[in-house]
Amino acid sequence: MWSSAKKNDRAGMKLDVMQDRLDPPFRRFLCEKGEMLVAIILTGICTELDDPFEKAVQTAKKQLKIGTKDVLSAYPVKSSIDARHPEKIKLVYSVGIELACDEETVLRRANLSNASLRRDTKLEISFGMTPMAHRPVIVGFGPAGMFAALLLAQQGYRPLVLERGMDVDTRVRAVEGFWKSGTLDTKTNVQFGEGGAGTFSDGKLTTRIHDPRCGYVMEQLALFGAPEETMKRAKPHIGTDKLRKVVKTIRMEIERLGGQVKFGVQVEDLLIQRGKLVGIMADGQPIPCDQLVLAVGHSARDTFEMLARRQIPMIAKAFSVGVRIEHLQSVIDRGLYGKFAGHPALDKGEYQLSHREKDRGVYTFCMCPGGVVVPSASEPETVVTNGMSEYARDGKNANAALVVSVDERDFGANPMDGVAFQRRLERAAFSAGGGSYSAPGQTAKSFLDADRPALPRSLEPTYARGIQPYSLSDLFPASINQMLATGLRKFERRIPGFSGADAFLTGVETRTSSPVRILREENFQSPALQGLYPCGEGAGYAGGIVSAAVDGVRVAQQIMAGCAPATDTGKY
Repeated sequence: MWSSAKKNDRAGMKLDVMQDRLDPPFRRFLCEKGEMLVAIILTGICTELDDPFEKAVQTAKKQLKIGTKDVLSAYPVKSSIDARHPEKIKLVYSVGIELACDEETVLRRANLSNASLRRDTKLEISFGMTPMAHRPVIVGFGPAGMFAALLLAQQGYRPLVLERGMDVDTRVRAVEGFWKSGTLDTKTNVQFGEGGAGTFSDGKLTTRIHDPRCGYVMEQLALFGAPEETMKRAKPHIGTDKLRKVVKTIRMEIERLGGQVKFGVQVEDLLIQRGKLVGIMADGQPIPCDQLVLAVGHSARDTFEMLARRQIPMIAKAFSVGVRIEHLQSVIDRGLYGKFAGHPALDKGEYQLSHREKDRGVYTFCMCPGGVVVPSASEPETVVTNGMSEYARDGKNANAALVVSVDERDFGANPMDGVAFQRRLERAAFSAGGGSYSAPGQTAKSFLDADRPALPRSLEPTYARGIQPYSLSDLFPASINQMLATGLRKFERRIPGFSGADAFLTGVETRTSSPVRILREENFQSPALQGLYPCGEGAGYAGGIVSAAVDGVRVAQQIMAGCAPATDTGKY
């Protein structure tokens, strides 16, 4: 879906990103000539911890057999840490080099397995000829809805976005109020509001998908305020503090381009006539609509129930449940980096661990270096945990979800059975915490020893509503307890101290992904209702900020390919 683009056809964003990579005279030359920027990318170039980046550039030039006079610009495309051997940790770069000579000729001559040519590309968008009867409506303003709205707005479609939660500033006040007082706002919380659940997270931008739309998403995030280094790191993150500013800036751009974003508005029903979508009901008000992007997120349980009543095809989907595990960040750093822990060239220690036995897995998810465990309930009298860290990742503790995969064997085959399973765990955790949204918890060691639930000696748990010692095995079925214990023992071998007396488990983690999949066809529309586009993580088609955003872009492209913008958008 991406095509090569000449320099003067590209969005201004790419030029902004390239500004400190190219000398101004050369950048102006490219713009005037209308030529496409081409770079050679060399991967897997290693340096010692104390080496400057120039050492990696020298290695890249040597591999390409070129001199300094041939290089117009060199920069890190990605950087990561190779800590597989703690006694000899290395920095690993992908180096981008732009040349004054022909890159293709240099690449052929060098004949390197770790080198490739990268040309700037842009989204390929096609447009339908028939104008829409009404402007497109997007339900939900998390990553999927946000990026669908942004692309539609950039192309003149002036979308209407409806979000049940509030704008990010109001939302932060409501969330922090809940953490302090225990007064839960069921419309505006960690799950609902501007930016979606990812707004209160580490803001990770890693993804396992290899869709070229990822480039558009990353560039837009950088344009609207994400740190520039997120474009260069192997495991980029924005952090909750910076992400809040990014989502607000994107919203302002959508509005500047003619779109509307309405907060505190919940969609209650679909309006269907003779099998066709004609509108929606939102807070008791009908809104005409024949192109509806449903990007509601994984916690919109009442919306799932409405879809079930409307016989919109859905199926139960596997997800994962478990706990948050918390350590001193120094323990993780020592476990990963050994004697190099604390070296200024090293990021805060970060891990991703997994183990599988037969057809069930246990793994860590959403690891937050220097972060906190956050109360994340969206329904009354439930306890839900999540993790969050700011861009600096400078907190004393690290945390991650430690979860076990569950499927129909655990909760049933009906579409809403997974939701019921989540609710049972969340309500049991609320009761185990003693009410007032305190969370049940115990050390990993006491969990493994099946001993009296203990609190840690050195670590101070960060869950804001407080901890009640509790045997977490009483919350979960035996199959989940068994896999949690297996994971703790296996991961201790990978990171010493992972499962000790100062590792703390807080329950429960249930919102790892959507428990349903809202079915769609190749045209991204529901097989039962033309014009309804299930989208993003809540619909079961993404997992994380970037993949959800990519799905939103994908759906927006499909809408534009079918219709021209509406001539009269009206006002909500």
